[in-house]
Amino acid sequence: MKVKRKIIAINEELCDGCGQCAIACAEGAIKIIDGKAKVISDNLCDGLGACIGDCPQGALKIVERETEEFDEDAVEKHLGQQKKAAPIPNTLACGCPSTQIQEFSTETTRQSANKSVSLASEESALSHWPVQIRLVPPNAPFLKGADLLVAADCVSVAYSAFHRDFLKGKKVMIGCPKFDDKESCVEKFAEIFKIAGIKSITCLIMEVPCCSGLPGILNKAMEKAGITVSVEKIIISNRGKRI
Repeated sequence: MKVKRKIIAINEELCDGCGQCAIACAEGAIKIIDGKAKVISDNLCDGLGACIGDCPQGALKIVERETEEFDEDAVEKHLGQQKKAAPIPNTLACGCPSTQIQEFSTETTRQSANKSVSLASEESALSHWPVQIRLVPPNAPFLKGADLLVAADCVSVAYSAFHRDFLKGKKVMIGCPKFDDKESCVEKFAEIFKIAGIKSITCLIMEVPCCSGLPGILNKAMEKAGITVSVEKIIISNRGKRI
């Protein structure tokens, strides 16, 4: 039955697809579709506007119009389906080399004969594999007690000294806050925060608006896990400069 009530309206011209609102929506009513936020079903939106303050572009507002009633049972069913669709694996599939857990030594044991500087400045500081958020299992041994570097994947391309300035001594997880499934990322990090004993988090993002969703994912995951970890947010410009 349709009733006149308050509901969220999204201005697609203002929306940049950052996904902050989708993370903030506890009912899962908002999804990013074709790069824009959309209310996927009116009966999932309670119209309270908890998502509005998370939109950096001011693309969301509450309107009053005739629509379906808010349905708590539909919300519960929808959230259950979401959880089933994106389960958090306890172990990795062993068939693909990209998902096999590996840890590396990052010590440099040789020096250049023709240069006065050590090769350490040129060698990789990566200490483990995999690195993609979607591929790292919450129980990966290298996450135990780690200083975690969570980086938008464009950062390592834009910032030339990524390994030297940010990666050394940290365990890294990378992804795209625009194209990765945000709810799955929240679930993944929540599980990590519950079991890994993460000591600190450095969050590296680009200056573009779509990157702003990554800190929100981490905050939502900590809220879900019921713990607090110190987070340092660092922004990199499109020209590879620290802002």
